[in-house]
Amino acid sequence: MTQKGYLIAEAKVGDVAAYEIYKGLAQSAIAQYGGRYLVRGGAAEILEGKWTNVPRLVIVEFDSPERAKCFYQSAEYQAARKVRENAAEMNMLVVAGIDNLI
Repeated sequence: MTQKGYLIAEAKVGDVAAYEIYKGLAQSAIAQYGGRYLVRGGAAEILEGKWTNVPRLVIVEFDSPERAKCFYQSAEYQAARKVRENAAEMNMLVVAGIDNLI
């Protein structure tokens, strides 16, 4: 059985130019660790609840939660985080997916 790992991030971008640089660095690191974007800042529509000002939402699938954490802790991603430091407010978490029985 394989359990995927999903990195979920929400960002409130303040400096668009610096965030674009961050995105390029982050994309490279995500690819290096086998991540695949599932959602990347697409339009969001509130259907229920008390969401306000829906931020930029990103969901990346990794082969496992451990692999997602390896990406996050990597030197490559830490360099991207430095670039993003004053460009955006970010919340990020990793969640384990449902076991795949295939």
